[in-house]
Amino acid sequence: MKILISNDDGIESRGIFELAKAMREIGDVTIVAPETEQSAVGHAITMKYPLRVKKHFKNGEFFGYAVDGTPADCIKIGIRNILNEAPDIVISGINLGSNTAINIIYSGTVSAAREAAIMNVPAIAVSVANHEAVHFDYACMLSKMLVFKVAEYGLTNGTILNVNVPHLPYDEIKGTVITKQGKSKWADIYEKNIDPYGKDYYWLTGKLIETDTEMDTDQFAVKNGYASISPIHFDLTDYSEFENLQKWDLDNLIKSI
Repeated sequence: MKILISNDDGIESRGIFELAKAMREIGDVTIVAPETEQSAVGHAITMKYPLRVKKHFKNGEFFGYAVDGTPADCIKIGIRNILNEAPDIVISGINLGSNTAINIIYSGTVSAAREAAIMNVPAIAVSVANHEAVHFDYACMLSKMLVFKVAEYGLTNGTILNVNVPHLPYDEIKGTVITKQGKSKWADIYEKNIDPYGKDYYWLTGKLIETDTEMDTDQFAVKNGYASISPIHFDLTDYSEFENLQKWDLDNLIKSI
């Protein structure tokens, strides 16, 4: 099985190291990841300057390819230029910090998996809910299990699995649930400060406003000690609103003006 791994925390992240170690137990792994941290870049791709790709080594051994671009860039160049063929699956992670609810929109980790889906490759995004995570065992086990399940059952074209795991020791995680994307979101605050040259600058902070209260939502499940698996896709159409807009009769309205 050919497995392509990427992330948004950068190729030096412990999360991608732990994921690669686990995936090498079940398949042929290629790592193509950002050279530097690219958290919250969303689905950005690089168009205005050339991408550089370097071989990256850990402890004197070849580890993977570092790209000076975004997570989505890594998937594109990994499949088109490094592998020269589609892998059997793409796994993005293990991200440090959860990617649940509205955060999914901003996540480079999820966007790497979504880019794979756009390229018709099944994909999984995996996150652990702590920015200084040390517990990866459950996330690695669950990732391996899902690779086998995706190989057995497949995924609907365009759909990825977004996996979030509580930052707890293996035996303290209560289980795994299938969830929907929640609606909790961050209340952004831009703290104003002055740099050494007397110029104003703003630093993004904020806090999560948790509105999800059901176990079948990703944020609530993770908060309550369960690993969350959400099937999400890149079709952003609101189909119920699509039907409502038909009633507006906009074409005849414009012709009557």
